[in-house]
Amino acid sequence: MQPDAYCFHRSFEPAAPSDFEVDRHYLLYALEGTVRLEADGHRWTLPPARAALIRAGHPISITVLSKLTSASVLFAPDFMATPRRVLTVFEMSPLARELVRECRDWGSESGPLTPYARRIFETLADVVQQLAQVPSTCVLPSPSSPQLIKAVALTEELAHGDPSFEEIAAKSNQSTRALARRFASEMGMTWREVLRHVRIMKAVEELATTDAQITQVALSVGYGSLSGFNAAFRQHMQMTPSAFRESVKS
Repeated sequence: MQPDAYCFHRSFEPAAPSDFEVDRHYLLYALEGTVRLEADGHRWTLPPARAALIRAGHPISITVLSKLTSASVLFAPDFMATPRRVLTVFEMSPLARELVRECRDWGSESGPLTPYARRIFETLADVVQQLAQVPSTCVLPSPSSPQLIKAVALTEELAHGDPSFEEIAAKSNQSTRALARRFASEMGMTWREVLRHVRIMKAVEELATTDAQITQVALSVGYGSLSGFNAAFRQHMQMTPSAFRESVKS
């Protein structure tokens, strides 16, 4: 019989999107590598040193963008309070990281938790619930209609260049007025806002998975100047691109 909470390490090779669902609340902590997560109509990028708290019994989609090494903790549904959201990505604090490190000694075959182990897992559950109250802003709502799905896909495909709203509307066979309405009603954003989110999410993935210079990253995701890229990145991530890259390597 598996304990009420346990930890396991596993490495995954890059892989296409796949469905994932477990019967326990799941803390996915990315020690190395970057993944894309989709659930409840939203899409997140989970870079190294970040974590995702996933509610038990809810399917999500996972895309492994670069080789992933994770230290994950699974909690029985009655062991911790039910997470408020189906999936939340957040920053791991030094305390949370140390608690996960301490949990490594107890795996799925370790048997019932000792009193000490139970206190460690309970503390970790409380800490991650608190951290999850400040979710990552690196998230993008998912479109639902075929027309908007196509428009967003085109936006992602052309984001490295200089696409225009009129171009996206024409290539997705809809008027600019109809497309603007769909962005507002389905995603709660303008096309320009979606383009900025797409570019920053691509930048997060590139900063986390390559050693490319920041200027190169800025150009590759569609920014013509480093200052414009830095300002947009800071607005979305609350830190500079260089500070972000340093944080994923710490």
